[in-house]
Amino acid sequence: MRIALIGQAAFGEAVFTRLREQGEQIVAVSSIEGAPGRPDPLWAAAEAAGLPPFPTGKLKKPDVLEAWSATQPDLCVMAFVNHILPERVLEAPPRGTIQYHPSLLPRHRGRSAINWAIMQGDDVTGITVFWVDRGIDTGPILLQKEVPIGPDDTVGSLYFDRLFPLGVDAMAEAVRLVREGNAPRIAQDESRATYEPPADDSTSAIDWSRPAQDVYNLVRGSNPQPGAHAMLADTQVKFFDARLSLDAPAEGPGTVIAVGDTIDVALAGGTLRVMRLQAAGGKKTTAAEFAEAHAVARGTRFENGVVAAK
Repeated sequence: MRIALIGQAAFGEAVFTRLREQGEQIVAVSSIEGAPGRPDPLWAAAEAAGLPPFPTGKLKKPDVLEAWSATQPDLCVMAFVNHILPERVLEAPPRGTIQYHPSLLPRHRGRSAINWAIMQGDDVTGITVFWVDRGIDTGPILLQKEVPIGPDDTVGSLYFDRLFPLGVDAMAEAVRLVREGNAPRIAQDESRATYEPPADDSTSAIDWSRPAQDVYNLVRGSNPQPGAHAMLADTQVKFFDARLSLDAPAEGPGTVIAVGDTIDVALAGGTLRVMRLQAAGGKKTTAAEFAEAHAVARGTRFENGVVAAK
């Protein structure tokens, strides 16, 4: 079976490597080029294997699309793709196109599925490999795998520790099922569908009046990107590594109650112990470094984050 692979970053490279190790015939690769001197991992892997990659952003151009189609893939595999692709790319392979998505579809459609699973307090998430159609993450399900979300998981830990390796295994399994003619097409239950927008500053503003667990979920679900934020005077501050203590501080939410290895901020029903922060325009620093640089002490108050206009 001839496979065209579209993807990027470490995940795209890992899927490329696994499929080749599995004996699959990859006839075309599309990826982003990366920065000068630092090619994207999938781009570099394809070139090393003697497969000149197609720039994903140029697949809409007639000459590039023609060259892509000339490779005559039987199946298209999408592993971490951010571009909107022409229907001809997705529909031309006779066996269709399959795609990896880091949630249990139809829950958390959209490109920030991992963020929203944590921000909304889900206990379980997973990965879906589905058949691509013309909607956004709406196609029939080929296979799914579940994983638990730990109480202190962040987007980074959940993705790299569980969803990344599980996704590579699932993509290899899905391709094998297609090749063997045993790949199911299970319609998604639209009554259970959710779609959330991309996670950015408009979704990551901290409201200190919210319950402690909600604030902590927002911080975890925005780490490492985009970073949950609050205001310190006129400066936007992003909160990253943190832990939640469900005590009951007397101080009002948003108030600093202790400074040391962590900056402890009172919540409604708990304390947020922050280990890493970033002021707008600056670098991520430890709590102690941040406190010294910005004169943060007991009694300092962080105000609610400001929702950026789109």
